[in-house]
Amino acid sequence: MATIFVDNQPFEVNPDNNLLHECLSLDFDLPYFCWHPAMHSVGACRQCAVTQYKDENDEHGRIVMACMTPAADGTRIALKDEQSRTFRKTIIEWLMLNHPHDCPVCEEGGECHLQDMTVMAGHSFRRTRFPKRTYRNQNLGPCINHEMNRCIQCYRCVRFYEYAGGHDLEAFHIHDNVYFGRAQDGTLENEFSGNLAEVCPTGVFTDKTLGERYTRKWDLRATPSICHHCSLGCNISPGERYGELRRIINRYNRDVNGYFICDRGRYGYQFVNSPARIRRSRFDGEELDHDDALARLATLTVEPRRLVGIGSPRASLEANFALRTLVGADRFSHGMSKAEAGRVRAAAGALENGKARIATLKETESADAVLILGEDVPNTAPRLALALRQSARSKSYAIAREIGVDYWHDASVRDIGTHSQSPFFIATPGATRLDDVASEALRLAPQAIARLGFAIAHAINADAPDVADLDDEERATVDRIAAVLTEAERPLVVSGTGSGSGTVIDAAANIADALAAANPQTMLSMVVPECNSVGAYLIGGRDIEDALEAIRNDEADTLVILENDLFRRADSAAVIAALDAAAYVIVLDSIESDTIGAADLVLATGTFAEADGTLVNNEGRAQRFFRLFEPQPDIHTGWEWLRDALRANGRNEVRGWHNLDLVTVACAQALPALAGIEQAAVSSDYRVAQMKAAREPARYSGRTAMLADRTIHEPPPPEDADSALGYSMEGYQGAVPGSIQPFFWAAGWNSNQQAVNKFQDEIAGLLVAGQSGRRLLEPRGSRAFADNIPGRPGGHAGEWLALPLHHVFGSEELSRHSPALQARAPEAHVAVNEQGAARLGIATGALVEVTADGASCRLPLHIAPDLPDGTIGVLGAPPFAARLPAPVSIREAAL
Repeated sequence: MATIFVDNQPFEVNPDNNLLHECLSLDFDLPYFCWHPAMHSVGACRQCAVTQYKDENDEHGRIVMACMTPAADGTRIALKDEQSRTFRKTIIEWLMLNHPHDCPVCEEGGECHLQDMTVMAGHSFRRTRFPKRTYRNQNLGPCINHEMNRCIQCYRCVRFYEYAGGHDLEAFHIHDNVYFGRAQDGTLENEFSGNLAEVCPTGVFTDKTLGERYTRKWDLRATPSICHHCSLGCNISPGERYGELRRIINRYNRDVNGYFICDRGRYGYQFVNSPARIRRSRFDGEELDHDDALARLATLTVEPRRLVGIGSPRASLEANFALRTLVGADRFSHGMSKAEAGRVRAAAGALENGKARIATLKETESADAVLILGEDVPNTAPRLALALRQSARSKSYAIAREIGVDYWHDASVRDIGTHSQSPFFIATPGATRLDDVASEALRLAPQAIARLGFAIAHAINADAPDVADLDDEERATVDRIAAVLTEAERPLVVSGTGSGSGTVIDAAANIADALAAANPQTMLSMVVPECNSVGAYLIGGRDIEDALEAIRNDEADTLVILENDLFRRADSAAVIAALDAAAYVIVLDSIESDTIGAADLVLATGTFAEADGTLVNNEGRAQRFFRLFEPQPDIHTGWEWLRDALRANGRNEVRGWHNLDLVTVACAQALPALAGIEQAAVSSDYRVAQMKAAREPARYSGRTAMLADRTIHEPPPPEDADSALGYSMEGYQGAVPGSIQPFFWAAGWNSNQQAVNKFQDEIAGLLVAGQSGRRLLEPRGSRAFADNIPGRPGGHAGEWLALPLHHVFGSEELSRHSPALQARAPEAHVAVNEQGAARLGIATGALVEVTADGASCRLPLHIAPDLPDGTIGVLGAPPFAARLPAPVSIREAAL
């Protein structure tokens, strides 16, 4: 630690950081624009000026930029002296010279960092009377709005875009005339482009989906929630107005998503407002009110022995547990197919029983050697891909440290990294958007990837089984990768279910265990398909195929399906046969699907915006999400529907289920694997000064006007028995435990990305009131090396291996209903490399028919140069994709 003096007061600080970082950590208000805790310092805006003195006798000092000055021992600075205050006020005046006077109509108003810093710096009167510089704005696609006239040239946007691996947003400039945009109009390509709306300190880049029905920040009700669109469990803060979900912004969690979320998590929310939403329950197509629907549900479920329940890896633990309670443990399915459940079991088991540390996203960024085995991470777990991209810079940080360059000196570290990158190996069937940071990218079929992994594990640790029939080139590749991973201080192995191969997962686990035997800093990360796939694995139950067979064999006659479209998971013929055989099919879900089309009773179920529950992410971290607004009268959460049916039938198991906390506790007590989930969030009776945390900011307005078409009397806000959150602005507005922190706001700091500084124990550190979540999985070290080594890939004449392809926009079930993401999603297609297309004699764009085990799909043919010979990729066609990977035949479709 070092001692610095701020306005003659001594403070203990970390000398590795710069003065701005430490001043903000000490809770001083010091203006800044270009600096960002995740992207560090470039000294572009000159706004964080302070006066630095040589010693206590120096009366004049000199102006320095706090973000570019180390917090060295003995440093003496002044923040409040006239010299630095005048300098900062002058700088903000220069920055405002060309900024328009449009705060009342600017979509950034009320959460604008520029507004905050202008007030903080003391600039309140415009002296310039000259014409302002103006620009032509661009159409940047369905997600981001562009208003270049508001730019203050802080360079944050292009710096973030480089940080995220984007290449189509640039700074175009001549002298002081700088334009931040694309070479030509068009949708921003990077899957993190939505973060520009939060990173930009002014209103240049704003959320276009919010602008469609614009609401000021202070009129948005918010709640703490968890993204449902992949397995990473990013923390989000949804905003609501008029009973409608209007936007999603990032909610800081140091160990998970940090400061950023992907565009699927940011814009996928539109499914909540989709016309395909189920808002009224129905029986045989006739709409029912809540009481009639509940009576019908209770009648159809009165005999548990005649029920089979199919849960879901996208439903909460509590909803799945309630269904398990309704039908009985032996008649409950976790909602995954046999193949999918096997892969999830292998991935979670590798984490739980292996020797390697389970990597958080924060720890992922520190890895100094990475091996990705079989997983297209940018498409299946985008936020993990962003963390991996940062890990590729570990070597440049190490070199900077050796030559005395501070880690926060971003431009210098990036210059060092131009020719110094950490080792990064990717072995996948197709190209990925991380290939640009890869030391080596191998294109192999899943069998070959698994063989490579098993061989690497043996090269690291002779106790792991070997692959005997490698050729010289393969052996050289194995030895090269094994040597790099062995020499690394913090090696990371990444794999998952995306390749459709359990043996790839086993091979990755072998590598991690082989490394961990000698290096306790070894890390392992596994990607699973959905937001609660690990939770479904921990609950347990039958595979979907077994549940469907029980119906077909007349072991039961009523099928209860929870938030699950069976046609996306299992063989269509088997699903249809079971649905036809069932006397009654009951579906609880929020959005229309093929399964709902075959249901007798459909129960309108709340989305994440209208429900509460617990999810377990890919690393085994249980996290709670809370409803944003009271649902319509006929919509209820899944566990509430099932609890009320159990009560109506006199089932004593649910007698104490009065709120979410009690259901969660019952779940933890009944299932030892879920012990501890009640600690994922503070209980509903948590209070600060006898107050709940407020979902609405202190300036929230218009509640009476919103109800004026129905009543002139303002009703009391709804009561929320399930959380420590209130539905009004009357409540505690400060720092509360991270699990129930609905939004970040502090006096003078209205921007989400900047206000969070006031809620951290230090900049980019833990939240002062406690983090969110509770990890359920920790490595036990009991796993034995797997030995299920596959043979060399091969096939019969005319037979191809079809592999599942993934896309960040379009592959996930709920976000595909978002109009903003539909516009960015590719069409469903079959992909093959150029040699394969030539062998087939089929031109690109032609319609082809792919057949696997009697099921077929017709899709256009695209060329994917990097796919291995003998393989094809299938993107879309969910019913068909449930069978992949599989040997298939392919031919041009007859017109």
